[in-house]
Amino acid sequence: MLVKQIAELKKNRNAVIAAHNYQVEEVQIIADIVGDSFALSKYCASSDSDVIVFCGVHFMAESAKILSPQKTVLLPEPDAGCPMADMVTVEALREKKKHYPGAAVVCYINSSAEVKAESDICCTSSNAIRVVKALKEKEILFVPDKNLGAYVAKMIPEKTIILWEGFCITHHKIKADEVRKARELHPDALLLVHPECRMEIVEAADFVGSTKEIIDFASKSKNIKFIIGTEMGVLYKLKRDNPEKTFYLMSQGLICPNMKKTTLKSVYDSLNEMKSKIELDDDIRVKAKKALDRMLEIN
Repeated sequence: MLVKQIAELKKNRNAVIAAHNYQVEEVQIIADIVGDSFALSKYCASSDSDVIVFCGVHFMAESAKILSPQKTVLLPEPDAGCPMADMVTVEALREKKKHYPGAAVVCYINSSAEVKAESDICCTSSNAIRVVKALKEKEILFVPDKNLGAYVAKMIPEKTIILWEGFCITHHKIKADEVRKARELHPDALLLVHPECRMEIVEAADFVGSTKEIIDFASKSKNIKFIIGTEMGVLYKLKRDNPEKTFYLMSQGLICPNMKKTTLKSVYDSLNEMKSKIELDDDIRVKAKKALDRMLEIN
């Protein structure tokens, strides 16, 4: 019943529903598009919709609003935040910049609009290396994910990467012992992990990439067994698109509580009542868009 009601509301509101790869299955099923956060925002900006229902967390819905200021952006679960994004504030970033005046500030997409506005350029988990390589500055202040930053630093040793003490609570808790046990249980499986994992996990992997890159790699690979080292939400698409292959979640603890908050009921309520709208100060939005635009130019 809710699925039908959502479809009717979506048509009446001229809305598009975007869902991140980590969302619960029932939400992914009703979405017009499922993918990585920034790819979703770009898709929504290019659509002819008037309303964007963003099934994800707060910074993702903000990115959609930054790229589509004329559209109404709804976040079905307004308290769905990102602990890592909360680990960097504008005030703390401004203070840090004073100590490294010559450094370029590279801001991971997993951050607030205010922090993006204070940064020189944004990056995603899939283009972080490309973005940092393209910058003329040799010194880079990378915020807020120290694990992704450490991965970038390893891949670009000619640059000095200053790491922020932030991390994804879901990926960061994967331990080397879990990798060892997973390898022992599934010796013929390839290990695919997200660069938000600790360096020892990344170094043990057969492939490192964003959620989309992990999905694409597994789909194209001739191998038929995989250990997945990212949030469990990706398993739905992996299994759906590759029924002949087997996927093992590296750890049962790979769950993002905030990503799992969105339900069909919250999507329906948000669309029905047009509530939980994302609003941004125009000055912040414009500055944040410059950081995103600069990334797109490099991309």
